[in-house]
Amino acid sequence: MMSILRRGLLVLLAALPLMAGAAAQSPKEVIQGTTNQLLADLKANKEQYKANPSAFYDALNANLGPVVDADGISRSIMTVKYSRKATPEQMQRFQENFKRSLMQFYGNALLEYNNQGITVGAERKDGDDRASVDMTVKGNNGAIYPVQYTMTRLGGEWKVRNVIVNGINIGKLFRDQFADAMNRNGNDLDKTINGWAGEVAKAKEVAEKQEQ
Repeated sequence: MMSILRRGLLVLLAALPLMAGAAAQSPKEVIQGTTNQLLADLKANKEQYKANPSAFYDALNANLGPVVDADGISRSIMTVKYSRKATPEQMQRFQENFKRSLMQFYGNALLEYNNQGITVGAERKDGDDRASVDMTVKGNNGAIYPVQYTMTRLGGEWKVRNVIVNGINIGKLFRDQFADAMNRNGNDLDKTINGWAGEVAKAKEVAEKQEQ
């Protein structure tokens, strides 16, 4: 059975392929429309993706930019303490490592999805440029898991900034993991960036322990 964390990241991945023209859409419409789009694509190509997972990861990664605020997420994970010391090249490398590691570790969660049920709920605005969108995911055992997206509007487009899965704040989880890695690596930013895939794996283990 997929863990709660994997289900939540499944839903995050389901919101990735945002099409051009979403500027006129509300946050809820972005989540609903893109979720439907990816699940339809998955249904049509699931066996192909299972046979060639790397093609699936590449497809997800190619669509990540338009819907996720990768720069904002990366800086939030690093925090000002470390991001202000990072060069543009280091920030770009961390963004790429961050996206790639998520695709590799959690892409299979989406491939395991069997149309149990995903429901997009309420949308709440917090000013003109921030919003949250609720979602519920039904597990194979019939349990309902709450998910909440934090979204931000950049250049007129709504993008995902964070996700909370069954009370687990994914952004905070990765932020704590990054700070711990920097401490273990003697504040060597390059070493932490280059080893980020391993840190994502550790964060996954931490979240699964929290679930238990």
